[in-house]
Amino acid sequence: MLIETVQLSTYYAKNILAFFIFLCYSFFEVNFMENASVIAIVNALKELYPDGVCSLQYKKDYELLFAVRLSAQCTDERVNMITPALFERFPTLESFAEADVEEVGEYIHSCGFFRAKSRDMVLCAQMLLSEYDGKVPGTMEDLLRLPGVGRKTANLILGDVHNTPGVVVADTHCIRISGRMGLTDGTKDPAKVEQQLRKVLPPEESNNFCHRLVLHGRAVCTARKAKCGECVCAPWCKYANTEFKA
Repeated sequence: MLIETVQLSTYYAKNILAFFIFLCYSFFEVNFMENASVIAIVNALKELYPDGVCSLQYKKDYELLFAVRLSAQCTDERVNMITPALFERFPTLESFAEADVEEVGEYIHSCGFFRAKSRDMVLCAQMLLSEYDGKVPGTMEDLLRLPGVGRKTANLILGDVHNTPGVVVADTHCIRISGRMGLTDGTKDPAKVEQQLRKVLPPEESNNFCHRLVLHGRAVCTARKAKCGECVCAPWCKYANTEFKA
């Protein structure tokens, strides 16, 4: 009786161990496939859009900071139409700091919320000069102290100006497409999207990857319709292999 009990216990133990090993193997295999798919998507977009750069036009670091502020609730195309005259009228950070807010507003009127944006730019210029020696700071903490700067703006500056690895700019295109592809769980919360993409994207690729998502979101994976039949990422995309096929 004792021998049979021991044999039975050994049998169950072996099966439990085997099941545990199977679960571990499956877990790591799935993660491997997910990582491989992420790299494939990164490379496919890199090949399609070799120049993964911000579409906002600027020559100086602070000009990008201001252009991003102007882009809130406004298209990049419109911002690029506004900024040449704005930066010609106020060619230095000092001139922005000394500018009349109402005059700045006249130059940016067509981009919406011009009163708040013009005030933020003038105050931001003053703060950059008084506290940062006229330079755009390179940490999230310092950037978030600047008037009108949120996490999306701060991440873009960290990536494009300071070349900080691991940066994720969670704009509307990034949120929509990363959710469709399965790179995130589909959340619309920018902070959660940023956190989830940081975990799966190679740090050295993340900033340019987000710029490429913007380009892809305008050309192929639009808000109105995902053109999966034309998409280079379709083989690895969750949406293309489920919703689109259905």
